Amino acid sequence: MKKTESKIPEFGIKHQSRSGQEAESGIAIRSKVWLEKDGKLFMGWGRVKLLEQIDELGSISAAARSMKLAYRNAWLWVEAMNRLAPKPLVEKATGGAHGGYARLTDEGRKIITEYREKRAKVRDILE
Repeated sequence: MKKTESKIPEFGIKHQSRSGQEAESGIAIRSKVWLEKDGKLFMGWGRVKLLEQIDELGSISAAARSMKLAYRNAWLWVEAMNRLAPKPLVEKATGGAHGGYARLTDEGRKIITEYREKRAKVRDILE
């Protein structure tokens, strides 16, 4: 082994800088942002993506498939968000002659916007 080589193995994955700026030292601050209500996870990036997919596809199962997420997990996320929100975020109907559907409510769209704004503020602080 050459003297310049380190004996310490490299672990983890090198991530691209999301802000477009990397510190001279090579060290960057990273964060994840989620919202909790009464100590329970209410909203995070994955849940926002699920809501957006439901809005686009009109179905919890189609949204789950598009994200490679188990339907049961997607359904549980929707149930938890609806329970914790002041008003339901997703309106749903089970199948029947015309099949079931899921629709994002105005409250759902509002929460997505609020989450994105809060996430952007945290990122601005970290830059």
